[in-house]
Amino acid sequence: MFSRILLALAVLFLCGTPALAAEATGDPILVGGLFAQSGPAAFVGTPSRLVAEMTVKKINASGGILGRPLKLVIHDTESNPDVALRMARQLVEAENVLAIIGPTSTGEGLAVKKYTEEKMVPTIMTVGGDPVIAGGNFGPFTWTFKTPQRTSTAAEKIYGHLKAKGITSVAVMTAKDAFGQDGLNHLKNLAEKYGMTIVAEETFDPKGTDFSAQAFKLATASPKAVIIWTIGPAGAIAAKNFAALPGDKPLVVECHGQPGPEFLQLAGAAANGVIMPATKLMAPESLPASDPQAAVVKAFIADYNQEGIQAKFPLNTHSGYAYDALILLEAGLKKAGKADPAALRDALETLTDVVGVSGVFTITPEDHNGLSTDSMVVLEVVDGKYQVAK
Repeated sequence: MFSRILLALAVLFLCGTPALAAEATGDPILVGGLFAQSGPAAFVGTPSRLVAEMTVKKINASGGILGRPLKLVIHDTESNPDVALRMARQLVEAENVLAIIGPTSTGEGLAVKKYTEEKMVPTIMTVGGDPVIAGGNFGPFTWTFKTPQRTSTAAEKIYGHLKAKGITSVAVMTAKDAFGQDGLNHLKNLAEKYGMTIVAEETFDPKGTDFSAQAFKLATASPKAVIIWTIGPAGAIAAKNFAALPGDKPLVVECHGQPGPEFLQLAGAAANGVIMPATKLMAPESLPASDPQAAVVKAFIADYNQEGIQAKFPLNTHSGYAYDALILLEAGLKKAGKADPAALRDALETLTDVVGVSGVFTITPEDHNGLSTDSMVVLEVVDGKYQVAK
């Protein structure tokens, strides 16, 4: 019952404002927004900022939260971990925000996390990597949450699909950054569980422009599939490098950071046949009406178009992460009943069945993401278009 109520509220919020919605009054609830609006991660951070602004506008038009308007205080992290930390300090110490949404990249998230944990600021990150909520050597994650699927979840989705296809021999090619290292760690740790043998490994600079040498070395190990773990143009470059190899070629598998029109444009014909895990946002036509995300995804896409974001930044797998962060914040504040950091943190940690664009979130003290492999689909590029892989 509770899940149906949350779904109804999410769809109502996305589809439009009730004519008699109570006006939000009183002092605004200040929420910081850390987005990479410049630098290499800007292709994710800038549309994330626009989605966050769109979502806050909708929340406020529907009466705000606890009768108060929500106000975003946004800073550009410049895709730089040091800048991200400096901006987080400003949000907390000078601008007195209740919570923070973002930052964009795993490296930025790790830079910010230690500080926000020390200051006890609820922070809902939109980063891909697991270290921000991994615990252990990465430190406590008491105040840190994240909306994109865990790296481990994406790795399991890939391995599960390959195993079902009878593929057990893989090579791995990962970026020399925090996100790539996280991917490599989980691919290695999960290999035995899925009966996978990693026959070769290579790394690369995600800012590079040619990875032919790595592709050739991996191909000589004769894997049935090669898994590429990076975001941005490097994934498309690697796909083109593998397509250019002579003779039989391994199946190219990209990670969950790639699905979007940019990959198709940059990879060109080399994209055909490539598979990758993605959020259901990338395959809305495949969702049956019974899927709890179907109505939410449909409404999100409509708003994304209506706000003019689609014309500037066509939908990709990252598009819904900021929206999800804000609906978790909204659900947490409503459950807490007050705009208090500790009460909000406690509420976030016990949310169940919150229907978002990226999945249905059920958060626990052990899992500050709350999404399973069921929240993802595996896509295949066919004739330059994404479709659900068979």
